[in-house]
Amino acid sequence: MTGGKPGSNPTRDLVRVAFGPSVVALTLIAAVTLLQLLIANSDMTGASGAIASMWLGVHQVPISIDGRELGVLPLLPVLLMVAGTARTTAQATSADTSWFVVRWIVASALGGPLLIAAVSLAVIHDAASVITELQTPHALSAFAHVGLVHAIGAAIGVGSRMGRRVLAETALPEWLPDSLRAAVTGMLALLGLAGATTVVSLALHWGTMHELYAITDSLWGQLSLTLLAVLYVPNVLVGAAAMAVGSSAHIGPALFSAFTVLGGDIPALPILAAAPTPPLGPVWVALLIIGAASGVAVGQQCARRALPLLPALAKVATAASIAAVAMALLGFAGGGRLGNFGDVGVDQLTFGPAVFCWFAAIGALTVVMIGGVTRGAVRTRPMLPPAREPEPAPAQAEVVDVQEPGQLFEPDELFEPDEVIGAGELSWTPEPDPPRPFEPPPPTQPPGPLEDPEDLMFTDDDGFNRPG
Repeated sequence: MTGGKPGSNPTRDLVRVAFGPSVVALTLIAAVTLLQLLIANSDMTGASGAIASMWLGVHQVPISIDGRELGVLPLLPVLLMVAGTARTTAQATSADTSWFVVRWIVASALGGPLLIAAVSLAVIHDAASVITELQTPHALSAFAHVGLVHAIGAAIGVGSRMGRRVLAETALPEWLPDSLRAAVTGMLALLGLAGATTVVSLALHWGTMHELYAITDSLWGQLSLTLLAVLYVPNVLVGAAAMAVGSSAHIGPALFSAFTVLGGDIPALPILAAAPTPPLGPVWVALLIIGAASGVAVGQQCARRALPLLPALAKVATAASIAAVAMALLGFAGGGRLGNFGDVGVDQLTFGPAVFCWFAAIGALTVVMIGGVTRGAVRTRPMLPPAREPEPAPAQAEVVDVQEPGQLFEPDELFEPDEVIGAGELSWTPEPDPPRPFEPPPPTQPPGPLEDPEDLMFTDDDGFNRPG
């Protein structure tokens, strides 16, 4: 069995996948808990139970203390846990990893945290016998939350390495990665613009935030409030995003939306000073521009590769569906019951559908307007131009080195063609030979003395007419 990198130790990779993120979280939680107990000058009784409860709380497992349930837990730790699991699984996986090894990696990513969850439940149950205010969470709920968090991280990590391979081996459309990228872009745009609006609102409600900090006089208490506010920043951003798409967020009886605000008691958390106060001015209606801008971002990503009309619309709809499910999941994880304040969170019935409508409608309109739709059939692979056959070289005139008497031109001079008629066909007009100078005939010998005519005559005596 081989891991993601050549020459790596498979056993070490699996151990790191199984226990790496969880052990890091336990170490940080233990350090913060012990520091809090030391500053509060308290004994270490129940420290192990507090550490185990906080580790389960990182996985959004509700914690009950003295009969009061703390279900609204910060989203930042769980997002960091998902990112850590995704990173370790991606490091142990490569594009050519066999499916047998992939199953081992995913099993390790789930098995290690579930084992730590079982130990944590046992530690909490043991500590509850000493600290009566501490109550053991429901075992099935704890295992479900822990398994879901690490399953999401493992899916992201393995998918980042083997996504193209899965597309090649299955019948999934080739534009699916584009839809996933567009969904992530739209979510980041929505949360980022909601964060900018939250910062502006905090500046406008600076006095309220100062009053919330005034509940403690110690420097350590104010630092603790600041750290707690930072951990709850993603929760507030999700609530602001719900308002931006036309849904609503609530803290007990207090209701906040882009159209109306109902007042009520809110927890003394400094970042909650950004919540709008009644009466609602028209400026909050401008939050809807955030939803429209996020839909434009989705459309721009989907239009990077032009497709025919139906596949282009299917790409936008898929991106909107992925973003809607992810935002609804964040809204569900960031909500819950908060003691006497009641239920805290976003309206789940309208949040996900509102995200889908904004992303699908504005995204599809953007794709059509900026040229993301083609009229012809789409080519899945680029077509190379046909290779041109090399043209045969033009025939050259053969030079014959013939030296004739009286030749007035050099034999090395070649006739150059006037033009090329066809492949291998030359045509030229030879130059006429220059006129040759007159040459007198060679002198003849003078006639010799006349011969005797009788020498030229034959007689019978010469033997021609003799009988045999």
